[in-house]
Amino acid sequence: MKHDPDVSEELEKSFSAILSEELRQREAEALETQQHAEVALLEAKKMANQYQKHAEKCNSGMDYCEEDREKVEDALEAQRELTEMWEKRARQKGWKEVTI
Repeated sequence: MKHDPDVSEELEKSFSAILSEELRQREAEALETQQHAEVALLEAKKMANQYQKHAEKCNSGMDYCEEDREKVEDALEAQRELTEMWEKRARQKGWKEVTI
């Protein structure tokens, strides 16, 4: 078999064209994959931000509830002390508790 330089050159050009096309396709696929990954990352960041805001609201609400609970406990204790004082005065004046 004889080596034909024209055929060899044509095959080389064809092979180069095929490789170039393959490279373009892979670049396009890589770009598309990267874009999908970026969109997914953005969505994940948005969701994380929403969860963070929700957690902060919950924590804030818990702090608010805890403060209110402490205030109510203090008010209840003050009321108990006041009730105890009035019952003591009433007993000193002769009042007797009636149980039914």
